[in-house]
Amino acid sequence: MSTADDDQTALDLLDTHLEDLWRAAIELQRGNEAVVPAAPRHLAETAADGAATELPRWGYGQLAGIPRSPADVFARSVGSTIMELRRRRSPWNAAALRLLEDPYIFLATGPRRHEDWAEDVLALMHREGPDPRGWLRIDGDRTNNARCAVPAYPFEPPPAAGFRDRLHELEPAAAVTALAVMAEEWGDNRPVRNRPERDTLLADARFLLDRYEPNARFWTNARDAASDPARDFVRAGLKGTKVHRFITGAYINGLDHLEELGLIAVSGHEVGVFWSFGAY
Repeated sequence: MSTADDDQTALDLLDTHLEDLWRAAIELQRGNEAVVPAAPRHLAETAADGAATELPRWGYGQLAGIPRSPADVFARSVGSTIMELRRRRSPWNAAALRLLEDPYIFLATGPRRHEDWAEDVLALMHREGPDPRGWLRIDGDRTNNARCAVPAYPFEPPPAAGFRDRLHELEPAAAVTALAVMAEEWGDNRPVRNRPERDTLLADARFLLDRYEPNARFWTNARDAASDPARDFVRAGLKGTKVHRFITGAYINGLDHLEELGLIAVSGHEVGVFWSFGAY
C-alpha cells in the first residue's frame, strides 16, 4: 500500500475484524460458544507490505500479538486495541472517546440527503449508512438482538414528521454544553461542572460540533430549551433533565430505558446525532 485510500481501506478492514474478534471474545468470556474469526488474508498481506504506513503497521502488529486465552485477557486486549486504533485514526475520534467513551452513548453522523433533515436523523437511528468521513461511531447496541423487536433500539422514535414536536432549537454555545454534559452518567455524583477537567471536556465538545460547519443548527429534546435556547446544561447537570421521549419503553434483556438527553446537529451536508441514555 502506498496511498491514503489504500490505508483507509486497510484500516477499515482491520477495524471490522477487531470488532468481530471483540464480539467473539465477549461471548467466550461469558462462557458461551463462539467462533473466533480468522484474519482475512488481506490483513496478513498488508502486514507484510513494506509500503504500509505507520498506523496500519502498528495495528497489524497489535493484532498479531493479541493472546487468544484466557477469555478475559483476550477480550480486554481486543477492546483496548480497537479503542486505541480508533483514537489514532483522527483527532475527531480521539476527542469523541475522551469525552464519551465511558457513559452509555449513541454517537453517529450521516449524510444530509433530504430537505427534511429529520429523515436523515431517522436513518441514523436505524443504523443506515456509514459516516461520510469514515470517522468514529459509538453504538453499543448496533448488534444487540433487541433490535429484532425494536429495530432502532434503544430508540423508538416517531415518524420524521413528528420530530419537530419533540425538539427545541439551541444556540451553538448551548449545544456545546448539551454535548459536554453527556460525559456524565445519569446517576453520576461527579457532575462535569465540578470536575477539574471541565474546560477540557467543553473544548472537546466544541471541537466535535465544529465538524458541522459554522452555519450548523442544533436541536435537543430537552424540554427546558423551549423557553431557554441558551440553556447551560453543564451548570444544570444531566440528572433530572426533562425531555420529550425518543427511547423505547420496552423492557428487553433486563433493561429499562428511563432517561435520555439528545442533541442533533444539522449542516448543509451532514447530520449528527448524540444521545445519552439512563438504563437500569
